[in-house]
Amino acid sequence: MKRSLLVQLGILIILAIIAYVVLRRPGEVSTGGSLGRMLVTYDSAAVDKIEIRSPSTSVSLENQGGRWMVTSPVNYRADEATVASTVAAGRNIELTSLVSANPEKRKLFQVDSSGTMVTVYEKGNKAAAFFIGKMGSTYTETYVRAEGSDEVYIGKGFLGATFNRQPKEWRDRTILKTDQNAIRSVKFQYGDTTFVLALQDTLWRVGRDSAVYSTVKSFLGAFSNLQADEFVDTAVIPSRPPVAILEAEGTQLRFYTAKDPGKYLVQTSASPQWFEMQNWKASQILKRKKDFLPV
Repeated sequence: MKRSLLVQLGILIILAIIAYVVLRRPGEVSTGGSLGRMLVTYDSAAVDKIEIRSPSTSVSLENQGGRWMVTSPVNYRADEATVASTVAAGRNIELTSLVSANPEKRKLFQVDSSGTMVTVYEKGNKAAAFFIGKMGSTYTETYVRAEGSDEVYIGKGFLGATFNRQPKEWRDRTILKTDQNAIRSVKFQYGDTTFVLALQDTLWRVGRDSAVYSTVKSFLGAFSNLQADEFVDTAVIPSRPPVAILEAEGTQLRFYTAKDPGKYLVQTSASPQWFEMQNWKASQILKRKKDFLPV
């Protein structure tokens, strides 16, 4: 009985060795743990352009006069925080293991034209280029390859979410952003009805009536950092007057009914861009006079 078990165990060991040799095809190597180095290096502070190409989309970002812009496929200001985090992520791709040095395996890991290629420029010159491939065996790793290298590595992090963004995800969704402490009055207009919320001495008032401070504070917080849900890049010709107009510190916001009853179309006097906003978000600032007054 013992001899039979030993024979079976020996057969299993031999089969395991054969499977390892067969599956570990030429051109593939593997090392465990961190390699203690990054995929590419560049100076984040000097980066002034990023190009991201994938089979489904293509985006170019450029720093123009200290302001990041999406320059392709549209021309619009970029979300500064998103660009900054992406630049930082690119130079901090930590390698954990080498999985292949066989050029024929690139497509398998999507580190060729089937994946995402990122090109980073410093002061107009190409500083680094690399491929972001498919996700590894867990959500915490991604296959990566530096341009010009045959070596495919596993890099730490779910990098696809960082680099594989649609063009609209790179754009700044800000409709209005200002220091709420600098706001001294807001004019509301709903058709023929108009009222003004104003700071008089140290008290917020609507006309001669004192406003509820908690309501004013909540309103100012939403109004001073107003973000869109979507961009409307097609020409918009409103068929009806705006349902609401809010004006503060020389900037006017106009709200129109959208085809979708759960949304508003919004435009600011500071830009020709049209935005789309969910009703629930718009309700945070589309206050009526009674909303500011004590019950």
